[in-house]
Amino acid sequence: MEYQSEAQLENQLIQSLTTQNFTKVDINNTDDLLINFRQQINKLNAEALNGKDLSDKEFDRLMTQIGGKSIYQSAKILRDKFTLTRDDDTSIYMTLLNTEDYAKNIFQVTHQISVKGTFKNRYDVTLLINGLPLVQIELKRRGGDLKEAFSQILRYRRHSYQGLFRYIQFFVISDGVDTKYFANSDTKPLYSMTFFWTDDKNKRISNLFDFTEKFLNTTQILDMIIHYMIVNDSDKNLMIMRPYQVYATKALIQKALTSDKGGYIWHTTGSGKTLTSFKCSQILSHNSNIKKIFFVVDRSDLDRQTLQEFNKFEKNSVDATDNTNVLARQIADKHKNLIVTTIQKLAKASSSPKYKSIFAKYADDKIVIIFDECHRSTFGKQLNCIKKVFPHLQIFGFTGTPRFPQNKSQDGRTTADIFGKCLHTYLIKDAIFDHNVLGFNVEYIKTFDGEYDPTDTTKVQDIDKQEVFDDPIRLKLIAEHIVKYHDIKTHNRKYNALFAVSSVDNLIRYYDIFKSLKTDLKIAAIFTYGVNEEAEFKDEHSRDALERIIQDYNKMYQTNYDTNTFSAYANDLMKKIKTSQIDIVIVVGMMLTGFDAKVLNTLYIDKNLEYHNLLQAYSRTNRVEHTTKPFGNIICYRNLKENTDNAIRLFSQTDNIDDVLTHDLASYLKEMQDAINELTQIAPKAQNVDDLQTEEEQRDFVLAFRRVSRLQNVLSNFIEFDFDKDITNMSAQDFMDYKSKYFTIYENLKNDTSKEKASILNDIDFCIELVATDRINTTYIMNLIRNIERNDIIKQQTEINHIKKELKNSDDMKLRYKIDLIENFLDEVVPKLNPDSSIDDAYNDFETQERTKEINNFAKEHELDTEVLQNEISEYEYTGITNKSNIMKFIKKPFLEKMKIANAAITFIKNNVQKYL
Repeated sequence: MEYQSEAQLENQLIQSLTTQNFTKVDINNTDDLLINFRQQINKLNAEALNGKDLSDKEFDRLMTQIGGKSIYQSAKILRDKFTLTRDDDTSIYMTLLNTEDYAKNIFQVTHQISVKGTFKNRYDVTLLINGLPLVQIELKRRGGDLKEAFSQILRYRRHSYQGLFRYIQFFVISDGVDTKYFANSDTKPLYSMTFFWTDDKNKRISNLFDFTEKFLNTTQILDMIIHYMIVNDSDKNLMIMRPYQVYATKALIQKALTSDKGGYIWHTTGSGKTLTSFKCSQILSHNSNIKKIFFVVDRSDLDRQTLQEFNKFEKNSVDATDNTNVLARQIADKHKNLIVTTIQKLAKASSSPKYKSIFAKYADDKIVIIFDECHRSTFGKQLNCIKKVFPHLQIFGFTGTPRFPQNKSQDGRTTADIFGKCLHTYLIKDAIFDHNVLGFNVEYIKTFDGEYDPTDTTKVQDIDKQEVFDDPIRLKLIAEHIVKYHDIKTHNRKYNALFAVSSVDNLIRYYDIFKSLKTDLKIAAIFTYGVNEEAEFKDEHSRDALERIIQDYNKMYQTNYDTNTFSAYANDLMKKIKTSQIDIVIVVGMMLTGFDAKVLNTLYIDKNLEYHNLLQAYSRTNRVEHTTKPFGNIICYRNLKENTDNAIRLFSQTDNIDDVLTHDLASYLKEMQDAINELTQIAPKAQNVDDLQTEEEQRDFVLAFRRVSRLQNVLSNFIEFDFDKDITNMSAQDFMDYKSKYFTIYENLKNDTSKEKASILNDIDFCIELVATDRINTTYIMNLIRNIERNDIIKQQTEINHIKKELKNSDDMKLRYKIDLIENFLDEVVPKLNPDSSIDDAYNDFETQERTKEINNFAKEHELDTEVLQNEISEYEYTGITNKSNIMKFIKKPFLEKMKIANAAITFIKNNVQKYL
């Protein structure tokens, strides 16, 4: 059987693009690219240039202005106009992209641009707009692994995406059958952030030529770049919207501009509603027919994490104070079109006679309110107050769990009753299919004697009595069960958990039981206490209980919170969840909605939940992270089987709950047996891996063992799984032996100096995190560093000391190369950083400086040319090959000394790349 080659696929793609207003041009190298850019930028700005093209000096000034910048900075320049001083000292406005009249932009396609270095890179297909390479497409032959194209882009980014290639906005990867896109970034992109395109009904468009027609046409590309990408000012990188976010934004904007009706967007929890809703607000704020756009959230959401999220999309966009005077001034300001506020503050201002004259100015104007989560506070009097002061109000809402007749609000209304028609849907089954969220592995644990029938609804009604569920013996059994199996569920505490309980009283009881068990798990708790609660029959007021819980937390983390600083305690607790510094947090209702943490993978439940409350709680666990997190773990200590099934059916709009719930143990065991059979056909025993001579054979082994590892990772989440008992064709020791061989191939690939050409194994994703066992790795440490306190010096030093302690406890080989480097960064750079500056930028700059210093020092000490050494490092970075004879050519010493210096250089190069990779 013959497969279509990459070259054939490439030629067909270019031909397809030329039918869509792209002009094919031959650009062989970066010099040609620069010449072409100069020609196109003159054409684009012909009116501003008054028919006089840029002179050599003017073009040099232009390149100084726009060149040599980061990807983030380049993206800002691309979207703005800027001034250029001409040779006669006059100033003109220039632009790199016409964002208003798409037809005035110039579209070109080229292929196989060569970028010179010691290793020549050839890029597959490049889409140029006004001479700038804004879209890069990498192809792999049919039947290949799409991740190979992704890995190739990562290598190109590190090795040669410089100069004008810093203007690449997004990448496309394809093997002809499957096609995905993802945003460029100064930080290393994640494969989990690559997306398929779809139609507006969420049907996938994966074939390259269908994708080219729908997505790579000139209008759609410009729409994506101009309207549906976000230049993230907080993280200083680029984000690109997913298809359902784009379609929802288009639907809402069309409704707002062509009618006086509202509507709502139903996008499942965890799918990125905040970004979509804020983008809708941002686009509508530029429309002159709409006088004010209010982006409205609940106060609790704003206090916790939305503030940080919004500022990613538009810096300093949120006023987080409770001061209604600030809001009133914003409303009075005719030039401030977009206002981000809380429903509490807006309702308070709208009902105050003090501000009546301000609201009266908008009596005849069109006003739009977008609710980020339309069921936190919209049911009730607050919304009615707001409607009274804005007669021409349109309201739109976003929700992951709409209210239907089955789960209507307390006043009997549904989402449609308040907002109107549903404008776009993206259900949980769609998100799981797209790998944008994870499915759920739900286990029901029996906690009392008697026959257990998970489908028997009467059992819940008969047994759900306070004295049974609150029995201390039962509570202790549950706590012991959690302690016993927590490490299994969380991959030895790489992840963490929430424990949802039925009441504050039970939370306190559980907390004290965990303390009595003397477990080394880090356990905290949080709840809101009742100010006027009845305490006649209690030994302890709930505030006193919370006070001692917080004091335990202070001892554990060297903090200084109390119930008077509850908000600060809550924020710090959530930060520690997000950075894996805490194992279990016991809650009643807090954090079961609206709280997102990728490292949270488990929810223990001992309370009754149904419909939206159930799915919201479950969804705390299903944020996509690494391959070691295959699904969200839900462990129910109550009979929630029917409630779970009903909620999934309602919010998936299907009777097939298997789209959302994971398979049972037996299904995964069968998959594992099949995967092992495939592996043993390649290498019957681990020692047979040594007989695999060709890279093709080794590649087949890597892919087969990777599949086995993925399934072993999934199976390890099941409490009852026992490798040696449940797997018949491989023992646990056999698995470890194969794993050793897998590591050997990986290490040989990284260190092999004998090959004359790039290895075909280079583009394989080895998924090392699947087989690595150390939780304290580079990703974990960098996450801690990103979350270091920036304003409180004492707290900052405590956190720095904690990170240094974690560094010393790590067995991760890659991290150990960087320990001194990271410690120096923590000591020398972090204390001097501006609170608003980017940690990632600062660390990258520090690494670059330190690396340059090390290279210069080694070159000077051994009398080597620095450029020669840098070139050899680049070569090794890209190919894994070192060339001793090439180094020796540049050493002017006697042969033995020359050999000694070359050997030292080889060792230095390998260590340098290991340290700074």
